Amino acid sequence: MEDRSHKVLLALVMLFLFAVIVLQYVCPGTECQLLRLRALSPAAAADPYRAEDETPARFVPRFNFSADDLLRRVDFNIKGDDLIVFLHIQKTGGTTFGRHLVRNIQLEQPCECRAGQKKCTCHRPGKRETWLFSRFSTGWSCGLHADWTELTNCVPSVVDSKKEVRLRPSSRMDTGEVRDALSSQSRAVRNTWHTGLNALFSSRLGRNFYYITILRDPVSRYLSEWRHVQRGATWKASLHVCDGRSPTTEELPSCYTGDDWSGCSLQEFMDCPYNLANNRQVRMLSDLSLVGCYNLSVMPEEQRNKVLLDSAKENLKRMAFFGLTEFQRKTQYLFEKTFNMNFISPFTQYNSTRASSVEIDKQTQQRIEALNFLDVELYDYAKDLFLQRYQYMRQKEHQEARRKRQEQRKILRAKQAHLREQGENSS
Repeated sequence: MEDRSHKVLLALVMLFLFAVIVLQYVCPGTECQLLRLRALSPAAAADPYRAEDETPARFVPRFNFSADDLLRRVDFNIKGDDLIVFLHIQKTGGTTFGRHLVRNIQLEQPCECRAGQKKCTCHRPGKRETWLFSRFSTGWSCGLHADWTELTNCVPSVVDSKKEVRLRPSSRMDTGEVRDALSSQSRAVRNTWHTGLNALFSSRLGRNFYYITILRDPVSRYLSEWRHVQRGATWKASLHVCDGRSPTTEELPSCYTGDDWSGCSLQEFMDCPYNLANNRQVRMLSDLSLVGCYNLSVMPEEQRNKVLLDSAKENLKRMAFFGLTEFQRKTQYLFEKTFNMNFISPFTQYNSTRASSVEIDKQTQQRIEALNFLDVELYDYAKDLFLQRYQYMRQKEHQEARRKRQEQRKILRAKQAHLREQGENSS
């Protein structure tokens, strides 16, 4: 009886070894085994994108977007002439994201970032041209915190004028000639403010411009800007160029009379009727030329607000990419899927900020929301679109993974059938 049990055990061991040999023949690599291990692993059930920002498991969309609005995959040619243009809105976490762009992307030719310097050199492979137009790569070439109206009119000419200068035959010039040449180039760039480029995917000389930005919860952003201004920030160097000129002091008065507004209280910050912090995100993402720029007498206030909000929504929707400060990992995921560029280190969700440390009562919060009612509506729209895009891209990813698994099963079944046929023929 004992001998019989030993024989059965030996037969089972032999059967197991035979199955392992067959599996190695059918799937010689480790891919099949790893797929099975990942499927059985408890970590496979955890979604790192869901846990980091406490998003509900089932997101219920409020707005209807087409598949074209949700699918964002651009054929970004880093070796050609394509350019990523980062529209940096104050206090949205854009500095952190901007550093990711120059220091944290896997590239054939990484950006050169020297210690102690803010700007990095981000050249295309084999070329002395930049693929990124941002604060940390080209500086404030179109003005400090240039908005959508400024960037879409300025960027093409700034980039192309620099390219023309590089292609021009070199010659020796004295100091006066250099100054005249730079002055002429500056006037040429200034003249481009009149071109009225109102397309986000504008193409010039075969070059594609892909605009990106980061948005933030309006109340948190507003409080963060107040704390920044309280410490002495002014952004006086901002040009606010629209239709070829900067606004007059009558069109854009200052909230303070001294050198800065340092030490101002939150109440003082909220009480200034022409504070640019109010609805900053809508203003910086809309086409200001549609409402007469900063001239408030062109149309009634209600009509102006509607035009600005509609323009900001449309421009945001048509951008190649936008992220949200409150969703760092999802922002990383969508950027990687959009541009087919991967980050080296994962983004970190920082929930403790200067704005979060400010304790305000419900009445103050409602006042801030009222002052930023356009930004509140834009952010609700942006958040809905952002999460729908994320959900849509994840579904596409799952569908592609399921399609690959089905193809692997077909190949496995075909090889198994071939093995059985060989075994029957040999026997």
